[in-house]
Amino acid sequence: MAIDIYSTARLIQAVEGINPASSFLRDTYFPSVAADVFNTEQVLVEYKDGDRRLAPVVTPYQNGFPMTRTGTEMSAYTPPTVAPKRPITLDDVTKRGFGEALFGEVSPQQRAQLLAMSDLSELDAAITRREEWMCAQVMTENGVTLTQIADDDAAGTPGVVRYYSEDSNPAAVSVTTKWDADGADILGDMADMVHKLTQAGLPAADFVCAPDVADAIVNDERVYQLLDNRRYQLGEVVPAVEAPGASLMCVLSVRGHNIRVISYDETYTDDSGAAQTYIAPGSGVMTAPRAGHMLYGAVSQIEQADGEFHTYGRRRVPKYVANADDNVRTLTLSARPLPAPMNKNPFIVAKSLLTA
Repeated sequence: MAIDIYSTARLIQAVEGINPASSFLRDTYFPSVAADVFNTEQVLVEYKDGDRRLAPVVTPYQNGFPMTRTGTEMSAYTPPTVAPKRPITLDDVTKRGFGEALFGEVSPQQRAQLLAMSDLSELDAAITRREEWMCAQVMTENGVTLTQIADDDAAGTPGVVRYYSEDSNPAAVSVTTKWDADGADILGDMADMVHKLTQAGLPAADFVCAPDVADAIVNDERVYQLLDNRRYQLGEVVPAVEAPGASLMCVLSVRGHNIRVISYDETYTDDSGAAQTYIAPGSGVMTAPRAGHMLYGAVSQIEQADGEFHTYGRRRVPKYVANADDNVRTLTLSARPLPAPMNKNPFIVAKSLLTA
């Protein structure tokens, strides 16, 4: 019996075999495990307050003393559907492909299969870039604002997810003196950010920032003098590449906490065709790895094979549709991702850190 390589089950295997695109923010601060992939369209977002209480002291005759559980917030969200697609036409399979020999012996059927794998890889990378953008939104805005588009709605429908109930983001801070101005207190400002995390029982390990902010830090005279001290180590400058677009500029001792200053200059192309950075210029976020996690809702779709609805609890769900009348095959790759914090306000963000 012939194997249908375009069945959803086969395509899912192909997608899962793709070498995943790199995504520093998602993989470092929003990793996902099997329990984060739901079999329902809605996902459960649950995060709690940090706990810094002391254990109660009791007399030898007291059989313990009750401690209440810390408050948690639980909400059900329907993640937005991210679904890029790409058609494969007769011209695509009958003409020489990219990187193919000029007079190769690849048949149209073989070329269609090669194009399908290439398209799945590129669509997966596009979804990964959207996930990275969503992670940056949660880190800098404590929520996600998305515009969902449809064929008959050019403007799109806005959708907002916020992880706070206050009028403004409680995890946002401001500095008195800009970091590129005279009298700047970079270490003091960073210490305040660290304190906001530690007083809530949350770890502080990384300061992820735009390249211009990283330059201001390593070029600051006070920071330089501290790093140059030969008697005791207050930090070190050890530039290294953490991931594509992410560079470890230095490690600073901020009131005893070793904070890695990471410059992140990875870019994406927005809807207008302009290049944008995930972390806006003049901004930085104090946090720690695994402060959040990426949740995935199930994808439901009608299969061409039987015309019935099918639901898949996967990070990526492919769909193949053939239109015999127009001689077009279409591959769609869908995902329903939603980055969420593990605790309340684990990302302390500071914007407008520079004068320019």
